[in-house]
Amino acid sequence: VCPSLSTGPLNICEETAVLHGGFLLAAKLYHPKALTELAKSDWSLVGPPITDALKEICTRCSSPPAQPNAWKKKAVIIIWAKILLPCPSSSVGSSSVDQRWKEDVFFSVGSMIPRINRTILFELLKALNAPRLFVQLLLALPAAVRQRELELFVKYVANETSPVDVAFFLDVWWEIMKHKEGEQDKMILTFGALVHQHLSEAPDESCQPAKRFKGDPFSQQSSHMAPGLLMVLVDGLKQIYGSIVLPKMKCCALANLVELLSVFTVIERESGSLPVKAYLDKIASVVTLWNDDSENRYNRRSLEEKVKEAERSVSLLSMIKLSGEELFVGLSFLRSLLQGWGEELPGLPPSSGDLCEDEKQMVLELEEDGPAHGNGKDLIAFAKSGDLCEDEKQMVLELGQIIVDFLKKIHPKLKGRNSESSVMALVAMAIIEKKMDRHMEMCSIFASEKAWAFSKAWVSCLVKNKALFQKPELVLKLLETTVTFSLSAEHRDSKEGQSQAIRTILECYTALPLPDKNKVISGILTSWGGKGLSLNLKAFTEGFQEELNLAFNQITQSVSDQGLTKAVASVARLVLLCPEATVKKVCNLAVVNLGTHQFLAQILCSFPALRFQETQDEPNKSGSLVERCLKESVWGKLSSTKEKEQFLEFLAFLMQPSSGQPLLSPAEVTKAFVFPHLKSDFAHIELSLQILSKVLAVQPSPEEHLLRSPAQSGGTVALLGLCKLLDGYTKYWHRFRDQHCPGLETKDLIATTLSQLCEAVGQKAAPSPEVWIQSLAWLHRKVETLDWTVGLRLKKLLGDHFKNEVPATLFEICKLSEDEWTSRPLPAYGGAGSGLLAQMECCCISTTLREQMLSLLAVNMDNPEEVNLFSKGFLVALIQVLPWCSHSEWKQLTHVIDSLLHRQVLHVPYTLEYVQYMPLLNFRPFARHLQFSVLLLRGFQLLCSSSCSSWLPVEGWQHVVRLYCSSLTDLLGSVQRESLSHRQSDDDRDPTQEVSFIYIQVFCHVLHVAAMLPDDGTGEPLLVLALEILSQYKTLSASDKSLNSTLRKANEKHFLESITDNVRDKELRATLLQKLSKL
Repeated sequence: VCPSLSTGPLNICEETAVLHGGFLLAAKLYHPKALTELAKSDWSLVGPPITDALKEICTRCSSPPAQPNAWKKKAVIIIWAKILLPCPSSSVGSSSVDQRWKEDVFFSVGSMIPRINRTILFELLKALNAPRLFVQLLLALPAAVRQRELELFVKYVANETSPVDVAFFLDVWWEIMKHKEGEQDKMILTFGALVHQHLSEAPDESCQPAKRFKGDPFSQQSSHMAPGLLMVLVDGLKQIYGSIVLPKMKCCALANLVELLSVFTVIERESGSLPVKAYLDKIASVVTLWNDDSENRYNRRSLEEKVKEAERSVSLLSMIKLSGEELFVGLSFLRSLLQGWGEELPGLPPSSGDLCEDEKQMVLELEEDGPAHGNGKDLIAFAKSGDLCEDEKQMVLELGQIIVDFLKKIHPKLKGRNSESSVMALVAMAIIEKKMDRHMEMCSIFASEKAWAFSKAWVSCLVKNKALFQKPELVLKLLETTVTFSLSAEHRDSKEGQSQAIRTILECYTALPLPDKNKVISGILTSWGGKGLSLNLKAFTEGFQEELNLAFNQITQSVSDQGLTKAVASVARLVLLCPEATVKKVCNLAVVNLGTHQFLAQILCSFPALRFQETQDEPNKSGSLVERCLKESVWGKLSSTKEKEQFLEFLAFLMQPSSGQPLLSPAEVTKAFVFPHLKSDFAHIELSLQILSKVLAVQPSPEEHLLRSPAQSGGTVALLGLCKLLDGYTKYWHRFRDQHCPGLETKDLIATTLSQLCEAVGQKAAPSPEVWIQSLAWLHRKVETLDWTVGLRLKKLLGDHFKNEVPATLFEICKLSEDEWTSRPLPAYGGAGSGLLAQMECCCISTTLREQMLSLLAVNMDNPEEVNLFSKGFLVALIQVLPWCSHSEWKQLTHVIDSLLHRQVLHVPYTLEYVQYMPLLNFRPFARHLQFSVLLLRGFQLLCSSSCSSWLPVEGWQHVVRLYCSSLTDLLGSVQRESLSHRQSDDDRDPTQEVSFIYIQVFCHVLHVAAMLPDDGTGEPLLVLALEILSQYKTLSASDKSLNSTLRKANEKHFLESITDNVRDKELRATLLQKLSKL
């Protein structure tokens, strides 16, 4: 028993008994001769009992399930094993027989059969018409055994050759050429392994008892297509060609020889396989030939069987090359055959103008796969150019010309060769459904062939095999075919099968991994733009809006990292149907739905295909799809600060996502949302500036750098635009009422952005130094027309090439180097004190310039008059600069004041106007705080004097009050920190009384300033500040546990109340007195 064989055990059973009986009857009929002496002519006598026995076994097959073909195979294997491995003689010994019983699964049955020769094997194979089985078993043998067995077969055929012998020989040749490794079943493999085990690689002619085979038998196998094996076939054809009488057999012989030689031609093939369309056409042509030939053995078989056989018939061989000598022997023989048969074949068949199937097959080989790879003309060209001797060249030239002449004669009769489209469609579908060779390539043709689309068979094939179409290129082709079909006039109203096919195509798309989905989306955008499938396929987009709303309702309600994958999958389908509508929906929700902007940006960035650049030809579509969707759905519609913040974060994430690929480049964002809006009259200038700031914070790729130099991209536009905006602030409080200008709170943003932009531009050099200098010179000329302070803001960019231009009076108070600085004629800076004004304006520009100005300040401290003049001039200049300062610029000036007070360059005497008695306290740590507060008080006294009271509009007064309040708030914080540091030091003195005194002084200064301000509500922030001072004073007083604190607190409270009683504003006075009453 052989349990490993799925085809059934080879033990003693009813079938083997019947087979045994057939051989016994054959032996009896041939008696007194032994079956080992059987000749070909005697087969008619002894053959019927054997074939009848096999026929009986195959018709009744008692072993379920019925497998008649399996028993034919078993019978042939048993017979061939009997011949190759005869039973050991009795002289060998019982141990050898026992060994064979254990190792040889065919031995038990084979031992029942009389000794036989190969005549029975070959004739039985012919009777069974089993050339493929013969080849499969032959090629399972060891190389040397295989070669010898084929030689014996050829020798047998060449003896008393009959038409049946010729047909079988040619079929065997064909099967050898079309054999593929891996086609053998377990029984054939077992047979091969057995022979490998018991026969050496070079057995002698007689069947010796088995020698043990050492090592792995298959490791020493050579390719079944060894040249020697093929030359045996060519030699066999030479021996029998004289016996080939039938034209059909002549055509088969020529076709076999031509294809064999084509594989070994010295002219290299461009590709190892035919293009898929040519491959399909050949298979369909072969199937068509078989369908038209009622006598063909495949005519009545199923389409699947026909296609499988046709695949084998058109498959290209993969064999090692023949030697040059063998090749030219074969070519010479082909020439002889064509010369001998060439005149006869073109006239056939006499009764019809059509060629039979075998004749057409021969022509196919000569035209497409012949040694000339196309026709004899190429072979002639090879002969003229190849490195051949004269005899070889002459032979090849003759062969090439013979092929050319032969095809000219036969070509007009070659009808019906091209297969119909319907046959090609059926063949392609059969290959796909049965997953035959090159079925994935067939899927590509299936998906793109418009003529086949949406037939019942096409839809059925697509639905059944949808797993094969889950490739991005196939989904795209299916979609393109669907669009073409739907737009076709004859199919426009056809609904049959469309919905089912569309659902299947969408299922194929849904099953794709995300990178492949992006490939499909990219193809959709390239073909149909932002509208996607919705442009032409209404069937695809029915209910799209409802699906869109439902999907995003679910997404926005489940914002989480865990939900991202599910959300991306949901959006992927929507993007396929209508990319534009989906992106607009995401953009809108990212702005209006609080907290979802980053999650939605992550979703969008999962689709890098959306970076699609729309064509310049379409109106309003000259950028990327995402950019346009942002403009149309969000830009200009942001109604709240929160929406603007979310929009900014959303944009930033699209430029630089935490995962995925950016959908917008910094250059795209700047071009769309910044450069066109750098104008003072643009309502959302602050938003554009914030966008530019975000853009400059992004690290772009080298090829997408925003500004390579001022001469390139939008660098000049941006720099000059920002400079003009800053220049507009020099007339901020004196502009016309209807003249729009960004608020002073925006000035800091403009200045910061300009500084960032200078750094970004400076990091990249122009294509050449000359271009760089020209660009900077152009920018310098433009900036010269603006306020002189604007040019200093470009110091990082222009400083290495141009001197800093400042008013001439600045040189009077600062020791400026003439190598870096130069004067500029400015009439407004010609008076006394204008140098200090220019110095303060320089200090406002940047921290670096501030420190430089302070270090270069020239004040003779040994000259009291100069110190006094400087201090008075400083106060006047301070008041002139204050109203035009932004918040950060005022911070720079407070640093200047603090520095000058610390260095005692600035003289600010502290008067006792709000002091009842001389406080015996240590004010040294807090001297600068008191001086700073007094300095501001003096400044407001100047500002509110009759000469300056009409200088500022209401908004201007409100602005300076806000700056004043912010400075005093910072001052109070500094006092607290100084106080805390003293408490933590080793000094035992408690600074509570000093801090309390400072609070009271600052409170009085605030009320003083409030009393001087215009009576138009501009002093409201001072009320808040005064209340905050009282709150801090109250907290400090509560912590004061000194012995005399009660009396002192009472005196201080009385003093504060008396000061408050003088406040003119009743509401302010009442509020403060109420606060004081709680002290």
